[in-house]
Amino acid sequence: MLVKVLVVLIAVEHVYFMVLEMFLWDKPYGLKVFGQTMEQAQASKSLAANQGLYNGLLAAGLLWSLTLPVEVRDTALQFFLTCIAVAGVFGSMTAVRSILYVQALPALIALA
Repeated sequence: MLVKVLVVLIAVEHVYFMVLEMFLWDKPYGLKVFGQTMEQAQASKSLAANQGLYNGLLAAGLLWSLTLPVEVRDTALQFFLTCIAVAGVFGSMTAVRSILYVQALPALIALA
């Protein structure tokens, strides 16, 4: 039960990332969250939207996994949580270190 709650929280977090990256990237809130100028945001808007879509797909995959029969649920959850953990580790190495704690760590805890 605790794992399911954590998975739902991780999915909600990724929906939040999706909204930020797809819809709020160049809005005042998005500029503040990502610490960028309007010029930077406009130059990277399509890349952010693409990344947001992937975050939304990860959220959908986690939620979909919870609806699967028990025989395959864990395998599907392990796949999506591993994808999130890998993305978080990579993001912490190439973008901002805090991604490791915000994205990768919750996924790794859910996998444990």
